[in-house]
Amino acid sequence: MFSRCFEQRTRLSNSKPMEKSSIHRPDGFDRPNGRSDFEVAIICALAREFDAVCLLIDEFWNEYNDQFGKVQGNHNIYTTERLGTCNVVVVQLSDMGKAMAASAAASLRSSYPQVSLALLVGVCGAVPFRGSGPEMTTISLGDVIISDIVVQYDLGRVLTDRFVRKNTAHDDLRRPNKTIRNILASLGGSRVQDQIEQRAGIFLKHLQGKANTKASRNRRRSHANYQYPGAVNDRLFQPWYRHKHRSGSGCVICEGCLSDEDPACGESLKLSCEELGCDVSCLIPREHLQSTLDDPDSESPEGIFFHVGAIGSGDAVIRSGKRRDQIAAEASVIAFEMEGAGVWDELPCIVIKDVCDYADSHKNKGWQNYAAATAASVAKAVIEKYIAPATVSNSLQSSDSIDLGGRQDTQRGGGGTGGSAGGMQFNGSISGSKFVVGNHRSGGTTNIRFA
Repeated sequence: MFSRCFEQRTRLSNSKPMEKSSIHRPDGFDRPNGRSDFEVAIICALAREFDAVCLLIDEFWNEYNDQFGKVQGNHNIYTTERLGTCNVVVVQLSDMGKAMAASAAASLRSSYPQVSLALLVGVCGAVPFRGSGPEMTTISLGDVIISDIVVQYDLGRVLTDRFVRKNTAHDDLRRPNKTIRNILASLGGSRVQDQIEQRAGIFLKHLQGKANTKASRNRRRSHANYQYPGAVNDRLFQPWYRHKHRSGSGCVICEGCLSDEDPACGESLKLSCEELGCDVSCLIPREHLQSTLDDPDSESPEGIFFHVGAIGSGDAVIRSGKRRDQIAAEASVIAFEMEGAGVWDELPCIVIKDVCDYADSHKNKGWQNYAAATAASVAKAVIEKYIAPATVSNSLQSSDSIDLGGRQDTQRGGGGTGGSAGGMQFNGSISGSKFVVGNHRSGGTTNIRFA
């Protein structure tokens, strides 16, 4: 009965669009008339990421039911909302991974065809040091990573003695479109960085206050804690130091774990460093955290910081310091997550994820709630600064699409697989009265002459 009613409501939503409202609200934030009024999407892989985003919503459009509907066969569950002046559709994935993200993004694009930018918001693991020498930058827990490119680091060949990543022009994900490149270029300036970080700090405090108020009125025993976990809990061990039972613990498997190839027991992965007695002398000291490390009662971070760089996307959870550093050196990535490569080929995408661990064997979930809240805050600050209603798709259409005999081909993804003109992807401009210049999705230039 429920499924039949649900399908009937979906068909009605598809066949009869909502009537345009003639009532204008005094605050200027009119209710969207339909799915075509949504141009920005936020995609989250975990429930805690979705919950953090929802705490920053200014207004929900479908508080009790989905009045906008979706196309038949679309299994996504959508939350429609207003963030500042922007109408946003939010999707929580049913599971992690690239395939799930790609499927959800494709369905999103079919039901919300005007979406021109997807923000993939959540948590990630990070490489603790970026670069080398005097220009080396430290990445800490709670820092935000914003993608300028996504690298599918687990696409390749497994040989007898090694893994070889496929990184030819045909295999790599393409660079972002012009609109996203302009946003990323702006984010590289110190003035804009300060503005985004300050606004994100304000949003984070609002989120934390709202969560505390909600928790005080909630009868459930447990609720998410979005407060800063403290620098004392930001621990970075040497890459070679394993998270396992120590000598004398009685664990036969961990007793025999003497090299990188030797396994540690599964039970040790569930225990904290304190429970296992991980040796603090193997911690890597970091100058910027030392002052707060000396104060165990410190509850406030130095501030929100974000880094723009390449993010590695794969279907495996990295829990090895040595493997982390090896991939980072080979693929030039500064963070790891599991959905970016899936969304990247379907929609123009920016990944905004906060560091909750160092992708080593000592990783745990202690920073995930704070990281999810901080990523959501930075995402809202980015939307506030760069995304205005009715301008995102117009900008993309003017710079990244052309008219082919009455049919419009718009770039769908960070150089992804959209387009319908014989498999070609056009993002060029008109070079003359009878010529159009564009790019194959596999690279190169094509000239088409119109009679």
